[in-house]
Amino acid sequence: MTVELDLSADPVDLTAVLVDVPSVSENEADLADAVERGLRGLGHLEVTRSGNTVLARTNLGRERRVVFAGHIDTVPINDNLPSRREGEILHGCGTVDMKGGDAVMLHLAATVTEPRHDLTFVFYDCEEIDASRNGLGRIERGELKDWLLGDVAVVCEPSNGVIEAGCQGTMRIEIRTTGKRAHTARAWMGVNAIHALGEALRRLEAYEPRIVQIDGCTYHEGLQAVKIEGGVAGNVVPDDAVLTINHRFAPDRDLAAAEKHLREVFDGFDVKVVDHAAGALPGLHAPAAKELVEAAGGQPVGKLGWTDVARFAALGMPAVNFGPGDPTLAHTKEEHVHVRQISDCARVLGRWLTGA
Repeated sequence: MTVELDLSADPVDLTAVLVDVPSVSENEADLADAVERGLRGLGHLEVTRSGNTVLARTNLGRERRVVFAGHIDTVPINDNLPSRREGEILHGCGTVDMKGGDAVMLHLAATVTEPRHDLTFVFYDCEEIDASRNGLGRIERGELKDWLLGDVAVVCEPSNGVIEAGCQGTMRIEIRTTGKRAHTARAWMGVNAIHALGEALRRLEAYEPRIVQIDGCTYHEGLQAVKIEGGVAGNVVPDDAVLTINHRFAPDRDLAAAEKHLREVFDGFDVKVVDHAAGALPGLHAPAAKELVEAAGGQPVGKLGWTDVARFAALGMPAVNFGPGDPTLAHTKEEHVHVRQISDCARVLGRWLTGA
């Protein structure tokens, strides 16, 4: 499937074209080809590619560099292609997550030819599946890592056109309890491992999560049981049970501090960390980030969830989420975006980059 993109077109129209090129995770080649051709055709960008990740940048010798990142893959299509427009609403798979944001990035690459800052654009693959396949992570681990470096990063994930600064960290733990099997008719001869989880559940029920303010952004923490496993048969006292808990924590805690906190909350239990990802501080004090906040207007909010901004934070860069679309519509059959949000995001970012 060969698609030619007009990157200088209205970003709303460009969004529709991108949406109509299916790019379910691991099947992004057609869209990556189109993006690469479009960027190379501009003539003023250095362009390279790694798999189905396409990267482009200016080399103007500016004092600062802004890195834009957006994934080009989508979740599986759910009878929501091709795109269709109804008045001010554009429907279709990827309109929100996140081809509207990709279209804004491509439009900026084509139209902002004399930016105040040097620019890098990263269009990456496999964001919607296992983290080990994420194209941004692959670039970070490989020889093109320097392409991700800059003074501030903007991930154009859907944020309702509001700056979402930083992101929460996440940690999953397992609490395992053991007991002794017995026939339920003679239960006193055994020890019920599921019952032994009762105290951990009571601590969860009584837990009061923190609400943290950082750079004027509010981060609501959370601690929730998400899974319980146990049981042998309908007439057996179980001798093993596992409670899985997810902790979402504010970015003022690193992974070590988050683990320490969980071990304190569940003191006396066997706690095992099974998954984790550090959060990202908002970093709105950085000069380039301050300029973006001023251009966008309004009050930035803390990102309640984990996004790829954390990858840039780990590289020592402030990073924000800023893109069109309501994130609660992502991955749904009814996915749609207000076209005004696409236009507004392009306008705000263009004003920021040109100083107009």
